[in-house]
Amino acid sequence: MKKTINNTIMADPGATNQLRNGTVIEGNVNSEGDVRIEGTVNGNIKVKGKVIIGNTGKVTGDISCSFLDISGTVVGKLVISNSLTLKSSANYTGEISAKKLIIEPGAIFNGSCKMTEIKHAETFKIEKK
Repeated sequence: MKKTINNTIMADPGATNQLRNGTVIEGNVNSEGDVRIEGTVNGNIKVKGKVIIGNTGKVTGDISCSFLDISGTVVGKLVISNSLTLKSSANYTGEISAKKLIIEPGAIFNGSCKMTEIKHAETFKIEKK
């Protein structure tokens, strides 16, 4: 079950939460479980587990998580405590802070990257829009 609180989606822990193509969220997403995005999010995403931005996924906002795979389009700051993978269809613009970075041939990356040991994925505060 999903709850909306102050323009923030609070997703259930232990579940893989999916945002399907054609769905638009104007606000922040927080989850204890994994998240797969095929739709559009205009807001920040804070997840303790893994985030997958599918081919049709579009995110404008900051993302903080343990693992992130991008196949779609993302604009914003990324704070990844483990690994970030930019798939061949990815289009990313912004600033990356990650322990590991994998960029497949064909991916578009415009921005900067800082390779660090990040203890927790919750290293930035989500600001209200």
